[in-house]
Amino acid sequence: MNTERLHRQIAFILEIDRLKSVLRRTYLVNDPRHENSAEHSWHLAMMTLVLAEHATIEVDLLAVLKMLLVHDIVEIDAGDTYCYDAAGNDGKAAREELAAQRIFGLLPDDQSAELHALWTQFEARETPEAKFAAALDRLMPILHNYHTQGRSWLAHGITSAQVTERNRHAGEGSETLWAYVEEIIADAVKQGYLTEGGSK
Repeated sequence: MNTERLHRQIAFILEIDRLKSVLRRTYLVNDPRHENSAEHSWHLAMMTLVLAEHATIEVDLLAVLKMLLVHDIVEIDAGDTYCYDAAGNDGKAAREELAAQRIFGLLPDDQSAELHALWTQFEARETPEAKFAAALDRLMPILHNYHTQGRSWLAHGITSAQVTERNRHAGEGSETLWAYVEEIIADAVKQGYLTEGGSK
């Protein structure tokens, strides 16, 4: 048995337990508390299995699952940056790259390289798998916001134009899911869950 390899793998597994403590701005649909990033990743993995048929181009589901399970691990160090916070997003890429190097670097070299490459692929959003993964990543917060009567949107004064602009690229991964998102945004405005208007 390669004891050093196992110890590095266990160190990584213990480290990523911290993702359960990283709170997002979205609220759970059936609970008044905020969602954490580990829950978000699990939910996206389940969405991959259920919604795979809606990918614009046929994708390697295992690659999508892997990307979605690792995509937010960097938030252990970098934190969850609210997507509509322009100031907070300044320097985000650099913070997250440093986090990726440290956290994935806990693993044996081969696994470290694989997970880091998956995270980089997700961030680049160039492959069909990354585009579909990104579409799912965009859909989930919209579902949360809509089904909590716009709680987070209203608290931060978010407009329909901001939501549309932020999530438009979801259509690259799934035209079907983007059409559904557009319906949600329109209805959210009608219901008063989302403010109609331009960018802030």
